[in-house]
Amino acid sequence: MAPLGPRLHPPPLLHRHGHRVRRLQAQGELLHPGGSGLSRHRLGDRFLRGRLRPPLRLRPSLQAGRALSFGRWLALAGACLFALPCAAQPREVRGAPMGRFDFYVLALSWSPGYCEASGRKSRQCGSGSGLGFVVHGLWPQLEQGYPSFCEPSGRFVPSTAIGEASGLFPDDNLARYQWRKHGSCSGESPSAYFKAVRQARDLVRIPDSFKALHDRSQVLPSEIERAFMSVNPGLRPDMIAVSCRRRILQEVRICLDKDLRGFRRCPEVDRDGCRAGEIAVPALR
Repeated sequence: MAPLGPRLHPPPLLHRHGHRVRRLQAQGELLHPGGSGLSRHRLGDRFLRGRLRPPLRLRPSLQAGRALSFGRWLALAGACLFALPCAAQPREVRGAPMGRFDFYVLALSWSPGYCEASGRKSRQCGSGSGLGFVVHGLWPQLEQGYPSFCEPSGRFVPSTAIGEASGLFPDDNLARYQWRKHGSCSGESPSAYFKAVRQARDLVRIPDSFKALHDRSQVLPSEIERAFMSVNPGLRPDMIAVSCRRRILQEVRICLDKDLRGFRRCPEVDRDGCRAGEIAVPALR
């Protein structure tokens, strides 16, 4: 076989077989012509005589320049990435306009579970309090996120308004805070807001199994939801969510129409529900 010469891409060899001519591709093959002492290796698109050329090495200055260029590229890419606007709406919209919301969430806290998970020593958590489900709050809600602290005047709650909340919240301080954070976004006065809290609470029935719970229980969150649905006609799984902490029942959240006449769907609230397996339901204290 004749030497291939300096050509980088040798033409295909022709091999006659019978009446047909077929092509043999020489590229990519190691050629050892007998007796010629010629050895050619393919390295990328190059054919080198004798032995493989040592790998190409950058000079130190070029290596440093290459590393610097890559570092600058990485920094610029990171800066561009973080400069992009975030498409997700913030979960909490502080200072939103009053009265602009889509529905309410009535949050009913299971007092024994709250006390156990938080370790509080307040009167609410004292032995013999007998508290079961208490109102945590009535929260104006958006389809995505929720408004909060909607007006500066929400910092003060008249004592006459606190009287409207009597028997709903475990203590007056929680009632005041709920007005400042959530009630101020309802568009109502403090007195009207606490009347709305009572109306929402009267709309929801508590299952009998929670009214005299003297032994600690282990249940699935879905079982708690079914217990509430069984005594509240019209309530469906996508209208209620169970909240847990450290695998302990914390509260039940139920979504209500803005006019507080019935239940309504709330996909985001439902997605935020407890995803644990069995959770503990501490007994009444």
